[in-house]
Amino acid sequence: MKALILEDEVLAAKALQKLLGEVSPETEVLAVFETIEESLEWFENNEMPDLVFMDIHLADGSAFNIFEKFEITCPVIFTTAYDEYALDAFQVNGIDYLLKPINKKDLKRAMEKYKMLTISRNQLEKFLTQMGPERKKYKKYFLMPERDKLIPLSISNISYFYIDTKSVKMVTYDHKNYFMNVTLDELMAQIDPGLFFRANRQFIVAHDAIKDISIWFGNKIAINLNVDVPEKIIVSKARVSEFKNWFVG
Repeated sequence: MKALILEDEVLAAKALQKLLGEVSPETEVLAVFETIEESLEWFENNEMPDLVFMDIHLADGSAFNIFEKFEITCPVIFTTAYDEYALDAFQVNGIDYLLKPINKKDLKRAMEKYKMLTISRNQLEKFLTQMGPERKKYKKYFLMPERDKLIPLSISNISYFYIDTKSVKMVTYDHKNYFMNVTLDELMAQIDPGLFFRANRQFIVAHDAIKDISIWFGNKIAINLNVDVPEKIIVSKARVSEFKNWFVG
């Protein structure tokens, strides 16, 4: 298992690594970072680790800023001297919240929770695979309100979804916009992942809407659509291979 530690206190980081070696010797710590800036740079240029240990107060600000700028898809165990951020922690990818100084008993409990969640997720993925793609149902239409009616909108007419000032919008090929009362995460569970790709935290794009792909700086790519978009759709270096595999099917 590969883990990342975000911690601006050197002694606290070393103490955590020592405890991990005792509680979970199979865990490899890939790197330790003290700032948001260097953490984001690492995330944008490397594959997602299996687990992140994250102090809330880093050298250059609140660690929650990381989630606003990059999509962390792995579980996070928060480590902090303060208990007032527990609710915020569980609204992102937090699976546990350890108060400093961290003791061996609490860390062991957190790692056991992580392992149980991993086993449950793997069992679910195996079950869905055994069911086969023909058994899994995805939305074919959305019912969208328009004046005093509900308009059936085919999934094939949707070019992309995106976050606009904290609200999710659906955009069709004929340039119509609809506000949706769901999150992008919820949408990805409802639509066929063979037809749509979660490009980043802001955009889900339709396969058929993609006109071409530009090579972007830092080994990233920019997805260009055949409809207008409010901003560049950038895929991080760490997810370029995933996008290419999805695109060619």
